[in-house]
Amino acid sequence: MGEVDPVFVQDLEHRPKLSVTEGEDIPLIDLSSIINSDENDVDVVEKLVKEIGSACREWGFFQVINHGVPLETRLKLETASRNFFALPLEEKRKVRRDELSATGYYDTELTKNVRDWKEVFDLVVEEPAVVPASPDPQDNNLTQWFNKWPQHPPEIREAWEEYGKEMQKLGLKLMGLIARSLGLGENRFNEYFKNQTSFIRLNHYPPCPSPHLALGVGRHKDSGAITVLAQDDVGGLQVKRKTDGVWIQVKPTPNAYIVNVGDCVQVWSNDKYESVEHRVMVNSEKERFSIPFAMRPSHYTMMEPLKELINDQNPPKFKPFSWGKFFTNKRLSNFKKLNVENLQIYHFRIQE
Repeated sequence: MGEVDPVFVQDLEHRPKLSVTEGEDIPLIDLSSIINSDENDVDVVEKLVKEIGSACREWGFFQVINHGVPLETRLKLETASRNFFALPLEEKRKVRRDELSATGYYDTELTKNVRDWKEVFDLVVEEPAVVPASPDPQDNNLTQWFNKWPQHPPEIREAWEEYGKEMQKLGLKLMGLIARSLGLGENRFNEYFKNQTSFIRLNHYPPCPSPHLALGVGRHKDSGAITVLAQDDVGGLQVKRKTDGVWIQVKPTPNAYIVNVGDCVQVWSNDKYESVEHRVMVNSEKERFSIPFAMRPSHYTMMEPLKELINDQNPPKFKPFSWGKFFTNKRLSNFKKLNVENLQIYHFRIQE
C-alpha cells in the first residue's frame, strides 16, 4: 500500500484523541422469530420491533444473528474476495473505477485524496444502476453504471450474485422492522428501493507498518438507508457512542451482521434515528476483510421527513432534496476537489 502520507500523519496528529473502551458492545438482536417461522407470534415480533427501535434510537448500530443468510453464501463471496485481493496490483487495476463509473477496484494510490489504509472492489446490486450524470441541479442527464468483472477469480461473479440476492432480502426485512418501530406499515420503505442504487463493497485492509499513524477508514457517517456489514474475526470497527462520544470497539460475532442507520433513515425519521460516526482501525500484523452492503434508494427519490411522522409538535427538520444529486456530489469528491463543500444532510437542515 506504500508509505504513510506525511500530510496524513500531520492530519491524524491534530485529530482529537478520543478514548476507546472494550467494556461495552452494540446491541445483539436475534431475528429467528421472523426468519424461521411462517406464523409469527405477535408478542415475540413486537418485542423484536422494540429492540430494533431502541438500538436505532440509542446507538444507531446493532448486530443481528439468525438472520437467514446461508453461511455458505457468505463464505463463497469471502473466499472469492480474498482470491481477488491476492492478485498482482496490475491485474486488479485492469478493473479499476473512475469518474464515470463507481464500480470496480481502487486503492489509496489511485485516489490521492483518500487517505484510508485499504483497497476495495465495488459492485452495484441492480445492474445497470441509473444515476445522475452530474450533481448540477440544472443537468437532467442520467448515466448507467455496469459492473466490471475481473478475469480472475472466475467464481467471483456467481458468488456476488448469490450474496446480493440474500442482502436485498435481509435489507428489506430490516427496513420493515425499522418502519414498524417508527409506527409505520412494514412495507412503507419498499417503494424507495425499486431501481435502487445499492452496492456491495469488498474491503481489504493490509497489515499497516505504522498503525498508530493511519486508519483503515476515517471517522464518517454512511449516506444511505442502512449498511449491513459482514466482517472477519480480526475486528477493527469502532462506533462513537452517542451518550458521551467514547469510541466503542465492536467485537466480532461469528456469522453475525453489523447493521447501522444511515443518513436516509435519519431524514425519513426526522432525526428520531441518527446516523452515527464510525471508523476502522488498522492492524500491524493481520490483514482484515469485510463486506458491507450499502442499501440505497433509487436516484429519483426525494429525501424528506415522512409525512406520517410530522405534526405541530414535530415539524420537519429537513428540506426536501434529491438523493441522486446528493449521492453524485459525494461520489465525485472521491476523485477531485469540488468547488463547493462536500454535501452533508446538515446542509438541508431547517434552522429553528
